[in-house]
Amino acid sequence: MPVGGPNEGGPTGGLVLRRTIRGQRRRVVGASLLGMAHQACEALVPVVIGVVIDRAVSTGSSAALLRWLLVLAVLFLVLSTCYRTAARITDGAGEHAAHQLRVDLGTRVLDPRGGADAGRLPGALTAVATGDARRVGAVAAAVPYAVSALTGLIVSAVALLRVSVPLGLLILLGVPPLLWLGHRISRPLEERSEIEQERAAHASGVAADLVAGLRVLKGIGAEAAAVSRYRRTSQDSLAAALRAARSRAWHDGAILALTGIFIAAIGLAGAHLAMRGSISVGELVAAVGLAQYLLGPFQLLTYVNGELALGRASADRIAEVLASSPAVATGRAVLPDSVPGGIRLRGLGHGALRGVDLDIAAGSVIGVVAKDPAAAHDLLLCLGRELDPAEGAVELDGVPLTELDPRSARRAILVAHHDADLFESSLLDNVRAGSNAGEADLAPALAVAAADDVARALPEGTATVLAERGRSLSGGQRQRVALARALAADPPVLVVHDPTTAVDTVTESRIAAGLRQLRDGRTTILVTTSPTLLAATDRVVLLDDGTVTADGRHQELVASHEAYRAAVLA
Repeated sequence: MPVGGPNEGGPTGGLVLRRTIRGQRRRVVGASLLGMAHQACEALVPVVIGVVIDRAVSTGSSAALLRWLLVLAVLFLVLSTCYRTAARITDGAGEHAAHQLRVDLGTRVLDPRGGADAGRLPGALTAVATGDARRVGAVAAAVPYAVSALTGLIVSAVALLRVSVPLGLLILLGVPPLLWLGHRISRPLEERSEIEQERAAHASGVAADLVAGLRVLKGIGAEAAAVSRYRRTSQDSLAAALRAARSRAWHDGAILALTGIFIAAIGLAGAHLAMRGSISVGELVAAVGLAQYLLGPFQLLTYVNGELALGRASADRIAEVLASSPAVATGRAVLPDSVPGGIRLRGLGHGALRGVDLDIAAGSVIGVVAKDPAAAHDLLLCLGRELDPAEGAVELDGVPLTELDPRSARRAILVAHHDADLFESSLLDNVRAGSNAGEADLAPALAVAAADDVARALPEGTATVLAERGRSLSGGQRQRVALARALAADPPVLVVHDPTTAVDTVTESRIAAGLRQLRDGRTTILVTTSPTLLAATDRVVLLDDGTVTADGRHQELVASHEAYRAAVLA
């Protein structure tokens, strides 16, 4: 499924449903054919029983009785085999469809252009990729049931036409209005289902955020406020789920009542015709049996109608993610194999930044002190091309980042955020980050980041498997491993944000000295207020009120600039 924003022909909910079904067409067609055979055989069972009564029981013919009983046995064999096989294929279609949707959503979320997470909590995206994908996949699984149910109705109508034209016409003329009523009844269910999924996704996102920040919440004593917030969110989600469940109950009950009335009308009409002598006893038995059989196809159609209502609501939510506008455009400029790493900011303005002008020489180590944390955050987003600035430009060796493909820009400029996550893998794999580097190749990065000390403290050294998000490590240990990962990547330009806030002073001094030596000849930008790290830089700039207000060496600024001194020594 192609990924794109609304201006690029992004998918709609209806298109998502059609593509999902079309993507499973082989399974859907196979299961539908088997389901049709099953329902046709089911519909023929009461017809054959009527024939047995008229041609064997009424006449007393043993040969006819055995012959038609054999036909009945074959019918049961075929219908049971077709049902089991169709059910297996149908379940597979639903699971494969849901999996493909999860792949499409994952592809969109991981698209280098970004934008899919705008205004959405990570937990909400997870809910879309699980619950909504499952519901849309269930629509693909429901299609064979709809086809087989319609086949059963058609076979029943034909059989009843052979018994009695009025009975056959009753089905042919009565089914379309019944299906239309079912569709109308499902509209409230669709609307409430969409609200239910939105509230559930929001609750999931809030829960994920609370779990991720559990240590911080405990540290500031905000557990009660966090619990209260989640309780309100959870109660809203529960209320929406109960409304959707009540709507589903009313939907199923209304459809069942309409179906019961329709079947009763068929049975009464057949009894009336038998009393008048228009049909035989065997034909009456067949008509009553077919009327009872019709409950099955109608229940299937009720199920399909409900799944379609839920699936349409979920498909709209999936389409919103897939059609999200990219955060940055795709550039066409190509970087050379060797990137010197000169950075230039020209009138850069975005968020808290106000016309920042800054030249960073290739191979230099520069410190950036931002009095406003928002300014530091916006600067990192612009340097990492996670967004394009509202004003001005960021240039890499004279090429604006907006002219580069996001992948190329990020290979040249690596931004290591302060809150970088670790993965549930070994310490070595976290530092390796998907490369083929061996432990010997990573040793310098581990040593400079003091992550080798972390490895020595672990039971299996660098082979120790870390817990999710690195929760088995302390805050300082996580920072050192994350810094080692950034250093091991060895990009032409490395931007590091507050890498040592949870590290002791001695270790921080060791990191500052080693970092400058390891990054010799490559551009390094340290966005931090740490005096130890800033002392190891070639120069420092101060961002105050969103613009550069001071530029010089750390020692000089500490001695001569009051605002700088307050920012780094307070």
